[in-house]
Amino acid sequence: MRVAVIGLDCATPQLVFDRFRGELPNLARLMNRGSWGLLESCHPPITVPAWTSMMSGYDPGQLGIYGFRNRKDHSYDAYTIANATAVRVDRIWDVLARDGKTVILLGVPQTYPIRPINGYVVSDFLTPSTQSAYTHPPELKAEVERVSGGYVFDVQGFRTPDKAALLDRIYAKTRKHFAVARHLVTTRPWDFFMMVEMGVDRIHHGFWSYMDPSHRKYEADNPFECAIRDYYRYVDREIGDLLALLPKDTVVLVVSDHGAKTLHGAICFNEWLIREGYLVLKAYPDTPTPMEKVEIDWSRTRAWGDGGYYGRLFLNVRGREPQGILEPADYERVRAELIAKIAAIEDPEGRRIGSPAHRPEELYRTVNGVPPDLIVYFGDLDWRSVGMVGFRAIHTFENDTGPDEANHARFGILIYADPERPGRGRLDGLRLTDVGPSLFAHFGLTPPPGTAGAATDYV
Repeated sequence: MRVAVIGLDCATPQLVFDRFRGELPNLARLMNRGSWGLLESCHPPITVPAWTSMMSGYDPGQLGIYGFRNRKDHSYDAYTIANATAVRVDRIWDVLARDGKTVILLGVPQTYPIRPINGYVVSDFLTPSTQSAYTHPPELKAEVERVSGGYVFDVQGFRTPDKAALLDRIYAKTRKHFAVARHLVTTRPWDFFMMVEMGVDRIHHGFWSYMDPSHRKYEADNPFECAIRDYYRYVDREIGDLLALLPKDTVVLVVSDHGAKTLHGAICFNEWLIREGYLVLKAYPDTPTPMEKVEIDWSRTRAWGDGGYYGRLFLNVRGREPQGILEPADYERVRAELIAKIAAIEDPEGRRIGSPAHRPEELYRTVNGVPPDLIVYFGDLDWRSVGMVGFRAIHTFENDTGPDEANHARFGILIYADPERPGRGRLDGLRLTDVGPSLFAHFGLTPPPGTAGAATDYV
């Protein structure tokens, strides 16, 4: 019994299942003989923590991981990066390895720093550089460098106006990763193989406006109009070459952690909080400035926000934050007040964009770590959140971290093909947190207790 999981970060159902399906013969072949459908992501639908939620069955609240950066405590400036050290639960490969199975992991998020395992690991895009110890066993590193022609973990500088150079880097990275994947599955014993390719995510962020007529920046017949389509076709060929090397009885899953959608613009979250009277500065900056470099008057501040693909709102609570002023008795009233006000945010033309703000305890089974007080999806993720201040405006169409053409969407993809079982065609109701428990059951193992997901019969 072998299982191969091919992760395509951000692979988008409207492209894979509809728009490009006729040009993706290898993925279409898996769908035709298997089961497939939209895979509902976790809250928030971002790479970290989504892949760990998928492969453990625990939701982000249970994991205590709400994004790449998380508050370390209730101070104002202590943050941690959610690499492998932040993961304190078993993922499917941990249990399989303890059960005597051999695993191969390639580029799976939150596998750096390396943890020894019964198998082979090449770590993920959070690895600082190739100077780091990024493989298990350590001697595998030289082999990876040789096979890849110089390994890379990610597409560096993918938020750039130089699109031609960006396209070259995306292809180069993907080519190197699949070369290592083919090498590992043919030179090592394995029961469970998993790789995650980040190039799909990077090409969406770099080129979505060139493809999508609904994007405000779209121009017909532009030179990069087919860049995303051509890249999907290329990835499909790479997948076909990899599948041809797998034993015929291998169960194959192709999954993504979330999808993508047009990014209309950004809401300057802290500018909005200043306007509404929740955030007070000692001095307003002359140019857009990160919050950590701005002097905040905590004695008059009740709330502040973080930027990113979604917004995080934090309340300055007396007895919790060092200079908290919001009385605990007023906490729920102010949260409800903010939820209503955020829902009423408008675009520059005065139209409500529809921005749900979620209480974490309503999204998750339990809430660990230091969660945001509200998780905000501006325009239901049609708009991202900008944390900087100094714009003197609530709306911006310039991303504070560089050009970005797409935001994340709530649904990714799942394709499942088992040579020993007939497929069921298109399925509904698939959830990201069900994948891990289903794989546990597939291998005859008991899923971990208390997971948000449950084993399903599609695996």
